Parts: sequence; structure tokens; C-alpha cells
Amino acid sequence: MDTKPKIIVIDDEDALRVGVKRILEMEGYDVDTAENGTEGIRKGIANDFDLAIIDLKMPDISGIEVLREFRQVRPNTICYIATAYASYETAIQATKLGADGYIPKPFTSEELLSQLEAGLKKRQLVVEAERLRLDRERRLLEVHFERTRLNTIINSLADGVLVVNKEGQAVLYNPASLNFLQLDEIKIEEYIVNKLPPEVGVIINQFLYSTVFHNSSYSAQLRIKGDNETFVEVTCSPVPHPDGSLAGVVTVIKDISEFKRLEYLKSQFVSMVAHELKAPIAATLGFINILTNKDFSIPPDQQLDFLNRSSSRLTGLLNMVNDLLDISRMEMKTSTRELKQLDLRDVIKDVLNLFQFEIDKKKLIVDLKLPETFQPITADLNEVQRLTTNLVSNAIKYNKENGEIIISLTSTSNYLILSVKDSGIGLKPVEKEKLFSEFFRAKNEFTKNIHGTGLGLSLVKKIVDSYSGKVEVDSEYGKGTTFRVFLPFKSTGGEFSPKEA
Repeated sequence: MDTKPKIIVIDDEDALRVGVKRILEMEGYDVDTAENGTEGIRKGIANDFDLAIIDLKMPDISGIEVLREFRQVRPNTICYIATAYASYETAIQATKLGADGYIPKPFTSEELLSQLEAGLKKRQLVVEAERLRLDRERRLLEVHFERTRLNTIINSLADGVLVVNKEGQAVLYNPASLNFLQLDEIKIEEYIVNKLPPEVGVIINQFLYSTVFHNSSYSAQLRIKGDNETFVEVTCSPVPHPDGSLAGVVTVIKDISEFKRLEYLKSQFVSMVAHELKAPIAATLGFINILTNKDFSIPPDQQLDFLNRSSSRLTGLLNMVNDLLDISRMEMKTSTRELKQLDLRDVIKDVLNLFQFEIDKKKLIVDLKLPETFQPITADLNEVQRLTTNLVSNAIKYNKENGEIIISLTSTSNYLILSVKDSGIGLKPVEKEKLFSEFFRAKNEFTKNIHGTGLGLSLVKKIVDSYSGKVEVDSEYGKGTTFRVFLPFKSTGGEFSPKEA
């Protein structure tokens, strides 16, 4: 032992108590004494002694009672009964209570030290065993806590997790894996591979039945049965033992439905762009080929008509490219804003002046309902002009001859509201649902001669969204459409605060 062994001598004989203490201290013991059983119990409870020598016969309390108290409070203390009056009955009683031996009186120092040396070895074994027990309990508790933490983490994951051992039995899973693998339940230690989708089972079996350990992961993409909108990516990886052999396989199931949706939209978008670009380019190229072909004799007025048509087609193409670039910049958040105080009434009037020729051509009546006093807003002029231009342009293009456009500005405690109402073609319910999609244009007997890119309202929606606003549409086919743009004010009122571009 690294420290002195601690021993207590409990005896009512002063000479024996003092003599034993002197002998033991000379042998390197840390010795305490008690002159009666009551004092011995008090000191024995307060201190953890390695050894105890207890006199059997004491005037207040017998050594048997002292031994009983020691065993209840200090069960690992090695206790010896010292007596000159030992009997068979007391020996049995002391042994039942856990006495480790008898020291008959009178005894020599050699006899005493021999007994205590054996007891001290036993004490060391008892203490070590107790330490190992506590250490084992602590480790088991740590394993339990670690397993609980692991289960908590695994169960909170949105991705599915399934772990099988090298026999293909399930040893760990989370609720998300049940959903993704379309299983009602998984039982621990159940052979699970045959219940998995075939693509997943094949990958797991590649690990389980291989004679060589492969430290690689394999993936597969699946469409969940009965739910054509949900796609998952399943990745299987080996779990090695410390010696490098295979312990099992962990399978992670990740929902990639949004990625697939974006991939599809990207493909669809590219296809629509190619389609929209093809028509004006082909038409313009056809006019140019005619004009440059020396075999054709084209009158000057027809040449001018071809050139005007080519110019119109190319202008539409340029507008489409600019709209696409604006949408791309807004989605990528790379556009730069110059925020300043704007009077939206002035923006509306400037836009109307821009379209005055088209308004007069269709004999439209424009009714402006603008307040006399109006609090300026903080915004980017180009974005507000683009937003207003698209709304007014649509109100003109899709209006009827001798129709009406009503433009108004109102406000609530939370929003500035720009309303643009026309008396034109209107929308069917199915058309209204797709109104803000890229390249969408309503197609009916009224719109076949109206040109446009199908990007204007999509751009309007993105601009409004970037200012944390909203757009509402009321429309009735054959009677007209009303667009209302809500731009939020700051909480203090007076101006709205755009999100970062």
C-alpha cells in the first residue's frame, strides 16, 4: 500500500492497548485506539480503517456488537476478535457477522504481526475488488449513457440510419429509416436484408459475402414506391472491427426529392429557354437569308418590312435575355442595389409616359388614383421601375380596345399597396395557378397575336419577394385582371426595408 495501513485497537485493558500500539507503530502502522466499545464504534464509523482488533469482553458493549456495527457501516474493514474467553458459540456468531479471525490472549508480537499481515493482504484484495466493481459499474453507466446519447442523436436525424451486423441482422435504426424504406417495423437482431428494397439489399450483400474487406461506400438512388414525388439516395458503408475485419454495414438514407425537383426544373427551364430562343433566331435568320440572297429581287418596301420584323424579333430576344439575367442575378443574390428615397407616384407617371403611344393606339383610358401627399419609400429605382413597367405593360397588352386601366396607391399600417387593374382578357383558373412561372403565357383566341417573353410576372414576383412583400391577383376570364403589390413598411412606418440582395 502506498500509505501506512490504518488500524484501530479497541480494548478496555490500558496496558495491552498501549503495548499493541507501540509495537504496530514500530512496524509502520497508523494506529488509533479506543478504550471501550462505544468509542470504538464512533471512531470506526468516522474513519475507514484497514484493520480492527476488537476485544470480545468490554464493560459497555461486547465485541460482537462492535463487530456488527462495523460490518453495517464499514464492511471492507478486516476485523479480528481478541479474547481469552473464546467459545465455540461466540466463534460461530463472530464468523457469521464477518469476523476475519481470532487472536487469542495472551499473544506474542510475532503472532499478532503474522495475523495482521495476512489480514492486510486480504484487505488489499478486498479494496482492489471494490475498486474494480465500482470501475465496472462506472463503465457500464458510461456505456448506457453513451448508448442513450447515440440513440437520441440517431433518432433526431432527418436522414434514415440502419446498421446491420455481419449476419445481416438489424442492430440499430431510427424512425426515419422506417419511412424511407417503407417498413412497418424493424426488430433488433432480425435478419433484415431481405425486407429492404432489392437495390439496397444487393449493395449490403456485397459487403457481407465478400471475402475481402472493402473500405468503400456505395450509393443508389431510389424512387419510393407509392410516392412518385419522393426520391432517396441510399449510401452503404462498412463498419470495421478494431482488427480490420467486417463488423457490419451502416446504411444512410437521404431525401433528395428537392434536388431531383430542382434538377427537373433546371432541365425544363433549359428546354423552355432553347425553345423560346429558337423561334426569333430562326425567323431573323430567315429574313437575313432572303435579304442577302442575290437570286431574289425584293422591293424596297418589303425589304424594310423584313428589317422591321427582324428588329422586332431581336428586340424581343434582347428583352428575354435581360429578363433572364435579372432573374439569375436575383436568385444568385449578386445584384447590387442603390437604395434611396423614391416617390412611387413619380415612377408611375414616368412609366405611363413611356407607354403613352401604346395607350393611345388602343384608345385606353387611364385612371390614376394617387394620394396628394405621400410618404417616400426607400428602394432601388431600377427594380421599382421594372416592377411597375411589367404590370402596366401587361395591363396594356392584354386589354381590349377602348378599355380602362385603374392605377392606385393606398397604404395600411403595415403595407404600401400598388394596384393595377385592367378591363382586358382576364385569366382562366388554371392559367392563374401558373401565372408567375417562367415563360408562362396564357394562350387563347385573344392572345395569339400578343408577343412577350413570359418572364415579366416571374420577375415581378422575385422583386416583390426580395422586399419581403407579396402579390395578389384577382382575375375573371373575359372581364379583366387586378394585380396588387404589397410592399411592407418598417415597424416605425413610412418606408419599407428590403432584404439583402
